[in-house]
Amino acid sequence: MKIVIVENYEEMSKRAAVIFASQIVLKPDSVLGLATGSTTIGMYKELINIYGRDALDFSKVSTFNLDEYYKLDEDNEQSYNYFMNENFFNHVNIKRDNINMPNGKSEDTVRDCARYDKKIVDLGGIDLQVLGIGANGHIGFNEPNTNFEAETRLVELEKQTIKANSRFFNSIGEVPTKAVSMGIKTIMQSKKIILLASGIEKADAIEKAVNGKITPELPASILNLHKDVIIIVDRDAASLLNK
Repeated sequence: MKIVIVENYEEMSKRAAVIFASQIVLKPDSVLGLATGSTTIGMYKELINIYGRDALDFSKVSTFNLDEYYKLDEDNEQSYNYFMNENFFNHVNIKRDNINMPNGKSEDTVRDCARYDKKIVDLGGIDLQVLGIGANGHIGFNEPNTNFEAETRLVELEKQTIKANSRFFNSIGEVPTKAVSMGIKTIMQSKKIILLASGIEKADAIEKAVNGKITPELPASILNLHKDVIIIVDRDAASLLNK
Protein backbone atom coordinates (compact mmCIF):
# COMPACT_ATOMS: atom_id res chain seq x y z
CA MET A 1 0.00 0.00 0.00
CA LYS A 2 1.36 3.40 -1.02
CA ILE A 3 0.18 6.55 0.76
CA VAL A 4 0.36 9.84 -1.16
CA ILE A 5 -0.37 12.97 0.89
CA VAL A 6 -1.16 16.11 -1.09
CA GLU A 7 -2.04 19.64 -0.04
CA ASN A 8 -5.67 19.86 -1.08
CA TYR A 9 -8.61 18.45 -3.02
CA GLU A 10 -7.44 19.95 -6.30
CA GLU A 11 -4.06 18.27 -6.12
CA MET A 12 -5.67 14.97 -5.09
CA SER A 13 -7.93 15.15 -8.15
CA LYS A 14 -5.03 15.89 -10.48
CA ARG A 15 -2.89 13.04 -9.11
CA ALA A 16 -5.76 10.59 -9.55
CA ALA A 17 -6.49 11.82 -13.08
CA VAL A 18 -2.85 11.36 -14.11
CA ILE A 19 -2.93 7.74 -12.90
CA PHE A 20 -6.16 7.08 -14.80
CA ALA A 21 -4.94 8.78 -17.94
CA SER A 22 -1.68 6.84 -17.84
CA GLN A 23 -3.61 3.58 -17.55
CA ILE A 24 -5.59 4.41 -20.69
CA VAL A 25 -2.51 5.50 -22.64
CA LEU A 26 -0.69 2.28 -21.73
CA LYS A 27 -3.76 0.11 -22.41
CA PRO A 28 -6.38 1.84 -24.62
CA ASP A 29 -8.94 -0.93 -24.03
CA SER A 30 -8.63 -0.73 -20.25
CA VAL A 31 -11.46 -1.90 -18.01
CA LEU A 32 -12.00 0.84 -15.43
CA GLY A 33 -13.92 0.68 -12.17
CA LEU A 34 -15.55 4.00 -11.38
CA ALA A 35 -16.96 5.63 -8.25
CA THR A 36 -19.38 8.47 -7.66
CA GLY A 37 -19.70 11.17 -5.04
CA SER A 38 -18.17 14.58 -4.43
CA THR A 39 -14.71 13.07 -3.89
CA THR A 40 -14.42 11.97 -7.52
CA ILE A 41 -15.91 15.01 -9.27
CA GLY A 42 -12.56 16.80 -9.45
CA MET A 43 -10.86 13.76 -10.97
CA TYR A 44 -13.51 13.51 -13.66
CA LYS A 45 -13.14 17.22 -14.47
CA GLU A 46 -9.39 16.75 -14.87
CA LEU A 47 -9.91 13.76 -17.18
CA ILE A 48 -12.37 15.76 -19.27
CA ASN A 49 -9.78 18.55 -19.54
CA ILE A 50 -7.11 16.09 -20.68
CA TYR A 51 -9.54 14.66 -23.23
CA GLY A 52 -10.34 18.18 -24.43
CA ARG A 53 -6.66 18.68 -25.27
CA ASP A 54 -6.85 15.63 -27.56
CA ALA A 55 -4.52 13.84 -25.16
CA LEU A 56 -6.82 10.97 -24.24
CA ASP A 57 -9.06 8.55 -26.12
CA PHE A 58 -11.89 6.72 -24.32
CA SER A 59 -13.29 4.97 -27.40
CA LYS A 60 -11.98 1.53 -26.45
CA VAL A 61 -12.40 1.83 -22.69
CA SER A 62 -14.99 -0.20 -20.77
CA THR A 63 -16.28 0.96 -17.40
CA PHE A 64 -18.03 -0.63 -14.43
CA ASN A 65 -19.48 1.51 -11.67
CA LEU A 66 -19.27 0.51 -8.03
CA ASP A 67 -22.88 1.00 -7.08
CA GLU A 68 -26.34 2.39 -7.70
CA TYR A 69 -29.26 3.21 -5.45
CA TYR A 70 -32.00 0.59 -5.39
CA LYS A 71 -35.27 1.49 -7.13
CA LEU A 72 -34.16 4.99 -8.04
CA ASP A 73 -34.94 5.91 -11.66
CA GLU A 74 -31.90 6.39 -13.91
CA ASP A 75 -33.01 9.91 -14.82
CA ASN A 76 -33.39 10.91 -11.16
CA GLU A 77 -30.82 13.62 -10.47
CA GLN A 78 -29.57 11.70 -7.43
CA SER A 79 -29.04 8.41 -9.23
CA TYR A 80 -25.46 7.43 -9.89
CA ASN A 81 -26.33 6.81 -13.52
CA TYR A 82 -27.32 10.47 -13.81
CA PHE A 83 -24.22 11.54 -11.87
CA MET A 84 -21.88 9.69 -14.22
CA ASN A 85 -23.53 11.09 -17.34
CA GLU A 86 -23.48 14.66 -16.04
CA ASN A 87 -19.98 14.60 -14.58
CA PHE A 88 -18.13 12.39 -17.03
CA PHE A 89 -19.69 10.22 -19.74
CA ASN A 90 -21.43 13.04 -21.63
CA HIS A 91 -18.13 14.89 -22.00
CA VAL A 92 -15.80 12.23 -23.44
CA ASN A 93 -15.89 9.82 -26.38
CA ILE A 94 -16.69 6.67 -24.46
CA LYS A 95 -19.04 4.29 -26.27
CA ARG A 96 -22.39 3.82 -24.56
CA ASP A 97 -22.22 0.07 -25.11
CA ASN A 98 -19.03 0.01 -23.05
CA ILE A 99 -20.63 1.64 -19.99
CA ASN A 100 -21.82 -0.73 -17.29
CA MET A 101 -23.87 0.30 -14.27
CA PRO A 102 -25.43 -1.89 -11.58
CA ASN A 103 -29.14 -2.31 -12.28
CA GLY A 104 -30.88 -0.54 -9.43
CA LYS A 105 -34.31 -1.22 -10.94
CA SER A 106 -33.84 -4.95 -11.32
CA GLU A 107 -36.66 -7.32 -10.46
CA ASP A 108 -34.09 -10.09 -9.97
CA THR A 109 -31.03 -8.58 -8.32
CA VAL A 110 -29.36 -11.93 -7.65
CA ARG A 111 -29.42 -12.80 -11.35
CA ASP A 112 -28.39 -9.34 -12.56
CA CYS A 113 -25.61 -8.98 -10.00
CA ALA A 114 -24.18 -12.36 -11.05
CA ARG A 115 -24.29 -11.19 -14.69
CA TYR A 116 -22.49 -7.98 -13.70
CA ASP A 117 -19.62 -9.86 -12.07
CA LYS A 118 -19.45 -12.33 -14.95
CA LYS A 119 -19.12 -9.53 -17.48
CA ILE A 120 -16.21 -8.09 -15.53
CA VAL A 121 -14.50 -11.48 -15.61
CA ASP A 122 -15.30 -11.97 -19.30
CA LEU A 123 -13.57 -8.68 -20.12
CA GLY A 124 -10.45 -9.76 -18.27
CA GLY A 125 -11.10 -8.07 -14.93
CA ILE A 126 -10.87 -4.47 -13.81
CA ASP A 127 -7.49 -2.95 -14.61
CA LEU A 128 -7.90 0.09 -12.38
CA GLN A 129 -10.55 0.68 -9.72
CA VAL A 130 -11.14 4.05 -8.06
CA LEU A 131 -12.67 4.16 -4.59
CA GLY A 132 -13.86 6.74 -2.14
CA ILE A 133 -14.26 5.98 1.54
CA GLY A 134 -17.14 6.65 3.91
CA ALA A 135 -16.66 8.13 7.36
CA ASN A 136 -17.49 4.66 8.70
CA GLY A 137 -14.85 3.06 6.48
CA HIS A 138 -17.15 1.72 3.80
CA ILE A 139 -15.95 1.28 0.22
CA GLY A 140 -18.59 1.08 -2.44
CA PHE A 141 -21.66 0.50 -0.30
CA ASN A 142 -19.96 -2.25 1.66
CA GLU A 143 -20.93 -1.14 5.15
CA PRO A 144 -19.17 -2.17 8.41
CA ASN A 145 -19.35 -5.89 9.18
CA THR A 146 -19.70 -6.73 5.51
CA ASN A 147 -18.68 -10.18 4.28
CA PHE A 148 -15.23 -9.94 2.69
CA GLU A 149 -16.23 -12.77 0.32
CA ALA A 150 -19.27 -10.88 -0.98
CA GLU A 151 -19.62 -10.14 -4.67
CA THR A 152 -22.01 -7.64 -6.29
CA ARG A 153 -25.32 -7.70 -4.44
CA LEU A 154 -28.21 -5.75 -2.91
CA VAL A 155 -27.22 -4.16 0.41
CA GLU A 156 -28.87 -2.29 3.28
CA LEU A 157 -27.43 1.15 4.00
CA GLU A 158 -26.48 2.14 7.53
CA LYS A 159 -28.13 5.13 9.22
CA GLN A 160 -24.81 6.99 9.17
CA THR A 161 -24.51 6.55 5.40
CA ILE A 162 -28.12 7.58 4.81
CA LYS A 163 -27.60 10.69 6.94
CA ALA A 164 -24.36 11.57 5.10
CA ASN A 165 -26.05 11.20 1.71
CA SER A 166 -29.14 13.17 2.72
CA ARG A 167 -27.32 16.41 1.85
CA PHE A 168 -27.96 15.55 -1.80
CA PHE A 169 -31.71 15.08 -1.30
CA ASN A 170 -34.53 17.39 -0.23
CA SER A 171 -34.97 15.42 2.96
CA ILE A 172 -33.54 12.37 4.70
CA GLY A 173 -36.79 10.56 3.98
CA GLU A 174 -36.02 10.64 0.25
CA VAL A 175 -32.68 8.85 0.61
CA PRO A 176 -32.86 5.21 -0.57
CA THR A 177 -32.19 2.70 2.19
CA LYS A 178 -30.78 0.06 -0.16
CA ALA A 179 -28.29 -0.03 -3.01
CA VAL A 180 -26.74 -2.47 -5.45
CA SER A 181 -23.00 -2.55 -4.81
CA MET A 182 -19.89 -4.35 -5.94
CA GLY A 183 -18.77 -6.58 -3.09
CA ILE A 184 -15.39 -6.61 -1.42
CA LYS A 185 -14.38 -9.73 -3.35
CA THR A 186 -15.22 -8.05 -6.67
CA ILE A 187 -13.26 -4.94 -5.71
CA MET A 188 -10.24 -6.90 -4.48
CA GLN A 189 -9.98 -8.76 -7.78
CA SER A 190 -9.10 -5.46 -9.50
CA LYS A 191 -5.51 -5.35 -10.71
CA LYS A 192 -4.84 -1.87 -9.32
CA ILE A 193 -6.81 0.29 -6.88
CA ILE A 194 -6.65 3.97 -6.01
CA LEU A 195 -8.56 5.27 -3.00
CA LEU A 196 -9.25 9.00 -2.68
CA ALA A 197 -10.11 10.90 0.49
CA SER A 198 -10.47 14.58 1.21
CA GLY A 199 -11.55 16.45 4.31
CA ILE A 200 -11.19 16.15 8.06
CA GLU A 201 -14.34 14.00 8.30
CA LYS A 202 -12.47 11.17 6.54
CA ALA A 203 -9.37 11.33 8.77
CA ASP A 204 -10.48 8.73 11.31
CA ALA A 205 -11.48 6.19 8.64
CA ILE A 206 -8.19 6.70 6.78
CA GLU A 207 -6.11 6.27 9.93
CA LYS A 208 -7.91 3.07 10.89
CA ALA A 209 -7.77 1.71 7.34
CA VAL A 210 -4.02 2.28 7.12
CA ASN A 211 -2.86 1.57 10.69
CA GLY A 212 -5.62 -0.51 12.24
CA LYS A 213 -6.27 -4.21 12.11
CA ILE A 214 -7.90 -5.82 9.10
CA THR A 215 -11.50 -6.31 10.10
CA PRO A 216 -14.97 -6.34 8.52
CA GLU A 217 -15.86 -3.61 11.01
CA LEU A 218 -13.72 -1.28 8.86
CA PRO A 219 -14.25 -2.53 5.28
CA ALA A 220 -11.47 -0.39 3.75
CA SER A 221 -8.92 -2.16 5.95
CA ILE A 222 -9.03 -5.15 3.59
CA LEU A 223 -7.09 -3.06 1.06
CA ASN A 224 -3.96 -3.82 3.07
CA LEU A 225 -4.08 -7.29 1.53
CA HIS A 226 -4.16 -6.04 -2.07
CA LYS A 227 -0.89 -6.08 -3.98
CA ASP A 228 -1.26 -2.68 -5.69
CA VAL A 229 -3.11 0.07 -3.82
CA ILE A 230 -2.45 3.80 -3.85
CA ILE A 231 -4.22 5.96 -1.28
CA ILE A 232 -4.27 9.65 -2.22
CA VAL A 233 -5.33 11.94 0.61
CA ASP A 234 -5.22 15.66 1.27
CA ARG A 235 -3.69 17.10 4.45
CA ASP A 236 -6.97 17.09 6.34
CA ALA A 237 -7.80 13.47 5.55
CA ALA A 238 -4.23 12.48 6.47
CA SER A 239 -4.16 14.51 9.70
CA LEU A 240 -4.33 11.48 12.03
CA LEU A 241 -1.85 9.26 10.22
CA ASN A 242 1.25 10.42 12.09
CA LYS A 243 -0.28 10.89 15.52
